[in-house]
Amino acid sequence: MSGTPTFDLLIVGGGINGAGIARDAAGRGLKVLLVEKDDLASHTSSASTKLIHGGLRYLEQLEFRLVRESLAERERLWRIAPHIVHPLDFVVQQSGSTRPAWLVRLGLLLYDHLGGRKRLPPTRTFDLATDPRGAGLKNRAGKAFAYADCFVDDSRLVILNAMDAAERGARIATRTELVHAERGTEMWQATLIGSQGQERVSARVLVNAAGPWVADLLRRLHLESRRHIRLVKGSHIVLPRLYAGAHAVLIQNPDRRVVFAIPFERDFTLVGTTDSFWEGEPGSPAIDDAEVAYLLDSVHRTFVRPVGRDDIVWTFSGIRPLFDDGSRSAARVTRDYSLDLDLQGAPVLSVFGGKLTTYRRLAEQVLHRLHPVFPRTGEPWTGSAPLPGGDLPERGPAELITRLQTEFSETSGALLDRLARTYGTRARQILSAGELGTAIAGDLTESEVRHLVEHEWARTAEDILFRRTKLGLHLPATAAPRLEEVLRHMNCGSTHAA
Repeated sequence: MSGTPTFDLLIVGGGINGAGIARDAAGRGLKVLLVEKDDLASHTSSASTKLIHGGLRYLEQLEFRLVRESLAERERLWRIAPHIVHPLDFVVQQSGSTRPAWLVRLGLLLYDHLGGRKRLPPTRTFDLATDPRGAGLKNRAGKAFAYADCFVDDSRLVILNAMDAAERGARIATRTELVHAERGTEMWQATLIGSQGQERVSARVLVNAAGPWVADLLRRLHLESRRHIRLVKGSHIVLPRLYAGAHAVLIQNPDRRVVFAIPFERDFTLVGTTDSFWEGEPGSPAIDDAEVAYLLDSVHRTFVRPVGRDDIVWTFSGIRPLFDDGSRSAARVTRDYSLDLDLQGAPVLSVFGGKLTTYRRLAEQVLHRLHPVFPRTGEPWTGSAPLPGGDLPERGPAELITRLQTEFSETSGALLDRLARTYGTRARQILSAGELGTAIAGDLTESEVRHLVEHEWARTAEDILFRRTKLGLHLPATAAPRLEEVLRHMNCGSTHAA
């Protein structure tokens, strides 16, 4: 069709898998369009437990391939995004454990060696009664284990992949919905509706990375798949800091499920997750009373500090679109992924399942499956190329902060620290833009907001306060309406990222 933009890939879904596929494909020279009906990472990919991990409990389910792949990805993601991926020690109490010590130690031994660990420390054993890591726990008797995984700002990981894709030529269209698509023998003809109205585009391949809506999109396209998903709801609560120390605590509950307590945003502890099958619409889940009670019971059994419902400062829930392996337990449904490529006409590839940690490997597998369609694409490359802001100096975030303090000596150290740990080396774009401008709330300035609008697709206060940053936890409720007023006066439509 004359005048219709044509792409190699039309990716539907702006979560971690869609953004990761867009980045990989754009870096191999393909012409990519990603459409997301809401904000990037506005659903499942901002509602995780925020871990880059192998999944210690998946060893009990004998998912050795998934654990091995996940463990190998930990250090790759730490290497390419060291400003938002950080090593984190996890303490495992053995006293009162639902698993015998020999089984826990065997699992940790496998965990140490299964994925080619190089930089993270091995499992250590220590005495809870004398070690500072026992402080704050109700039961400090006996030995405990400490193993290493990584923590990540999940929504920022999505944003960085989308940014890198855009900088390599991809078009990222947020608040844009695929409303209709017609399949030809060689091309897809799609109708999109976004903030600029209706648009028609063509694409050689449609990639269905719609997450919880993957099956819904197939139905709307009048397509079928042999694969299915199970929707599983997971909820988290955020409490005032439960204990001192920079370590996390793995809580083994009487039902043998695991809950994590994780240091979060300096002043808080993140507690989660729950697992329950979800039958409703996936767009707006909320924590329920039973989930709150379950997580608070986990806290009460484990920590000295008394907390109740009134102490909860934030909750978030997400719907995980897991590959249906027939499991009767929501906690035991596999976190592995499956790719379904349909070549009966213009190709469509659908993504079922997956977890945050394996998104980059999943994207490589997508490009591998599409190699017959695009035989001249380049080799895998995303495992070593830094994500935006991830090209830190040798000593990591600490050295970057020191350099920024020298370069921008008139800016407060606390602001420089926050910007460095949020944006990495891209903090200089905010700091070098001239005057930082008026402080909208706390240390959030007009310069930072403008950066988020122009380079990171931010459009609303929620985009900024809870997905691009976590400043919403630290600022008063009046910050959101003030920020919305600032955003109304900014010309959001002028950015390349629209």
